Amino acid sequence: MTEYVILFNGEWVPPHTLEQLQEKSRRSREVIDDMAAAGVLVYANGGIDTSTAAFSVVAADGDLVFTDGPYVETKEHVGGFTVVEVPDDAAARYWAGRLATALEWPQEVHPFGARFEVPERFRVAAGEGE
Repeated sequence: MTEYVILFNGEWVPPHTLEQLQEKSRRSREVIDDMAAAGVLVYANGGIDTSTAAFSVVAADGDLVFTDGPYVETKEHVGGFTVVEVPDDAAARYWAGRLATALEWPQEVHPFGARFEVPERFRVAAGEGE
């Protein structure tokens, strides 16, 4: 099984009324619920909280330099994403297509590489293993 991230660029979303967004949220929630029922949902997040400050960080000459806003070289930003664990590209495309239909805007699909598990000693230290 491979994990895939299904995401959309916030710039791909045309202006919507509150009612339109609520309807799209309802329809996409149905798809997310279907993913969970099928046992393929890993994580879903409907969007970036634009009410808070975004920041970027780079390592420069051994120091960390933080700047406000998205990375200066990019014009795009993630609007929302879902991670699924499915057997192949066809299954990832199926779920991305369901989301694209529910939301009526494009979705990108990217497979993840190897998953790195957090060692038990760190999970306990972070309160996850209790």
